[in-house]
Amino acid sequence: MLIDSHCHLDRLDLKPYNDDFACFMQEVKNSRIEHLLCIAIDLESYPAMLELVADYPQISVSVGVHPNVDEGENPSVEKLIALGANDKVIAIGETGLDYFRSSGDLSWQHRHFRNHIQAAKALKKPLIIHTREAKQDTLRILQEENASEVGGIIHCFTEDWDFAQQALDLNFYISFSGIVTFNSAKDIQEVAKKIPADRFLIETDSPYLAPVPFRGRPNYPTYVRYVAEQIAKLRDTSVEAIAQQSTANFYQLFNMAG
Repeated sequence: MLIDSHCHLDRLDLKPYNDDFACFMQEVKNSRIEHLLCIAIDLESYPAMLELVADYPQISVSVGVHPNVDEGENPSVEKLIALGANDKVIAIGETGLDYFRSSGDLSWQHRHFRNHIQAAKALKKPLIIHTREAKQDTLRILQEENASEVGGIIHCFTEDWDFAQQALDLNFYISFSGIVTFNSAKDIQEVAKKIPADRFLIETDSPYLAPVPFRGRPNYPTYVRYVAEQIAKLRDTSVEAIAQQSTANFYQLFNMAG
């Protein structure tokens, strides 16, 4: 059985499923995916996202505001704590820093990031971290805010082994997306080989970043198997072993019964 540790179910193209979420979830079951973590991007779409998945115990959610979202409701510590107290919410984020899509004075990104960390610590729930072209500031703020108290996930990992080691030291897991299947992703593949067995996860980030052989097309949680297959190849083990280990790691991080 597999777990997709990061997906955006409210943003999937459901046309292949007759625009029927229940139909899509049946394929998820048929694909032997036992749990999904549906990740929030902003507070405006969060209520509809929560309603979409409310009746599915195999779907957990996060609450937070993506670092590139600079409009809409401000993610105050108080608001995040209030929303994050819901039992369906197992993580805070995605949050972090992104200097690729945002530019200029990014003090607001830093402020939002710190708010998420403080809320996660208050709730004692792990963080979902997005970082792009901001690795040093990301690590610095995690250290300054003592984020290691709750740990979490460096999602859609795109950095090198040095960054991975520092993240591991801060009590974070490393999650690999479909990017690990790209031929150009040599640094990421090297990390996938070296990462301790008990500290990695797999994800799709669907509907984005579809793995080979679907690269450039809409992504779905059912494609998480292709990520597992690539990591199994890199680590010279079986897909079943990667599925079992990544699933155990997910339940360990979130203190859930498997």
